[in-house]
Amino acid sequence: MKHHLMHTKTRIKQALLALRNDKRAVTAMEYGLIASLIAVVIIGAVKGVGTSVTAAFTTISSAM
Repeated sequence: MKHHLMHTKTRIKQALLALRNDKRAVTAMEYGLIASLIAVVIIGAVKGVGTSVTAAFTTISSAM
């Protein structure tokens, strides 16, 4: 079992080194980071607009 674990660690290490040296992987990670930042901005904007819309509907509802 111990030999199997060492072999697995070695394979993971080799895969990570290969991934680090592969420019396509680096580009994919950069695009992933950009997409996640865009998602955070969109979520923040939607929350802000949602709060404004809720306040507007509350004002209209109270006026009726």
